[in-house]
Amino acid sequence: MSEEAKKQYSADSIQALEGMEHVRMRPSMYIGDVGVRGLHHLVYEVVDNSIDEALAGHCDRIKVTINEDNSITVEDNGRGIPVDLHKKEGISALEVVMTKIGAGGKFDKDSYKVSGGLHGVGVSCVNALSEHLRATVYRDGQIWEQEYERGKSLYPVKPIGETEERGTIVSFKPDPQIFQQTLEYSYDTLASRMRELAYLNKGITIVLTDRRATDKDGEFEGEIFYSEEGLTEFVKYLDGTREPIMKDVIAFEGEKNGIPVEVAMVYNTSYAENLHSYVNNINTHEGGTHLSGFRRGLTHTLKKYADESGMLDKLKFEISGDDFREGLTAIVSVKVAEPQFEGQTKTKLGNREVSASVSQAVSEMLTDYLEEHPDDAKIIVQKVILAAQARHAAQKAREMVQRKTVMSIGGLPGKLSDCSEQDPAKCEVFLVEGDSAGGTAKQGRDRNFQAILPLRGKILNVEKAMQHKVFENEEIKNIFTALGVTIGTEEDSKALNLTKLRYHKIVIMCDADIDGSHIATLILTFFFRYMKELIENGHVYIATPPLYLVKKGNKKRYAWNDKERDGIAEEFGGSVSVQRYKGLGEMNAEQLWDTTMNPEFRTLRQVNIDNGSEADRIFSMLMGDDVPPRREFIEKNAIYANIDV
Repeated sequence: MSEEAKKQYSADSIQALEGMEHVRMRPSMYIGDVGVRGLHHLVYEVVDNSIDEALAGHCDRIKVTINEDNSITVEDNGRGIPVDLHKKEGISALEVVMTKIGAGGKFDKDSYKVSGGLHGVGVSCVNALSEHLRATVYRDGQIWEQEYERGKSLYPVKPIGETEERGTIVSFKPDPQIFQQTLEYSYDTLASRMRELAYLNKGITIVLTDRRATDKDGEFEGEIFYSEEGLTEFVKYLDGTREPIMKDVIAFEGEKNGIPVEVAMVYNTSYAENLHSYVNNINTHEGGTHLSGFRRGLTHTLKKYADESGMLDKLKFEISGDDFREGLTAIVSVKVAEPQFEGQTKTKLGNREVSASVSQAVSEMLTDYLEEHPDDAKIIVQKVILAAQARHAAQKAREMVQRKTVMSIGGLPGKLSDCSEQDPAKCEVFLVEGDSAGGTAKQGRDRNFQAILPLRGKILNVEKAMQHKVFENEEIKNIFTALGVTIGTEEDSKALNLTKLRYHKIVIMCDADIDGSHIATLILTFFFRYMKELIENGHVYIATPPLYLVKKGNKKRYAWNDKERDGIAEEFGGSVSVQRYKGLGEMNAEQLWDTTMNPEFRTLRQVNIDNGSEADRIFSMLMGDDVPPRREFIEKNAIYANIDV
């Protein structure tokens, strides 16, 4: 380093950003990202405060409103944020909560024993990332108010009237300087989270209103979420499209070793395991000690019962933990005073003491149920035996897949047209519907970094297939071998090994019609059930080929929907020629490259799992046997022609 450079690198070069400034400069550190997820996370942070008031026994009604301008209003009937002078800061406690990072009642054990908001970043971060925020507090007979712009107060907290009510209203408008991708809230995304919160906190009413839309009677769109039975109702909702094999939901609610534990579970005829876990209302999709406690309690208790019943005597191999969870839908919810989170996304619970509490609760719950319901107990054990036999068959099928990977030329399926690039981070593979479209894609691609794997027709519906049938399916075997991933270890027969993943972008490319959408959903269901880590790590995308080519003379433009087509036709004026693409095979290689494969111009939709339990329910409904809910879902969502999971 030169002397001049050393002189320039001084104390003045170090930026000491405080609180709100740091949030605005590094928003993703606090809310995950500044895209759709981060935008909705702002709402969850404010609602968390109201839920915490409810957990403390001071609030039973929360209203969430999406306003006409995409601003949000959250109102509760809690105690109201304190407005008196904060001795240390010398300003109102309301202003401290709204403008100081890490401030709030959550750190005072006398105010809140447990808190969902502890995992979050607080309302002050919402304030920092909002163009404008207004806080209104109903407390001690007065209405108090303060407004802010980008986290800075516009005036001191002031009384604006008298009241007999109590509670807090927070209205905020996200800052377009921060959220440049979109400022539009999704009603369905917010509704699924509010529904989840209502199930997790029974007895609380959550009202969601969308003032941007009205129904046929001129009323604003909206829903009221309320649950009397909590997790029992939640399990019934998630399993609504599956066929149960038992009469009742097995449920437990109580306190073990000072930790509130709530569990609900039911077995169905499917082959999927659907476990959802929560800590202080936070969805811990990476699991943790509460989930391992649940698994241990379940396996130990059912194994003991099955052994004593004599039903396992004729089985020629050992039952594994996986066998006890096939066809199981279960929810585990715990409240922990000081949760310790681990994992890549900080959604894995690390508190060791929780494991024993949940295991004990599950063991007691199951023992009582099995004794009181001998017929159901017998059906469950029979289901476990069938699962063990299927797992044994699946293990052989998996070994065949892995043997094929090792023994075939380069370990790759013959239909795969690979790319020349060796770095997986730079490579992408297109899963293309049919040989015709596959041929066009091969001609149109960039061979350096784009690989093509044509799939023959509709792949197996894994939602309704036993595991060994999945691994025996030729198209699915080709996907496994092309991607270079393997499944199953001695410790965990469902574990996915991504260390040899050959492409970091996996693009599902199907026709832009109903059949194409169905095939894309079948492939997505396969990824969700057998390769969920690929979705969670951001590797799975959906291509968006155009529906129309609009031409007039030398002018031509592509359109992705009817509205775009009509707009282009109007812009061109007079008589235009419109070509409707019925499938990818109708495009020539150059058109497919220009519209769908060229990184400079294409639109790829990344597949994310915003809400694991809701995604599980939707896949079960779309790919299961129950027709009426599927028809209702398709009719409601037909306009959008895509599924956000």
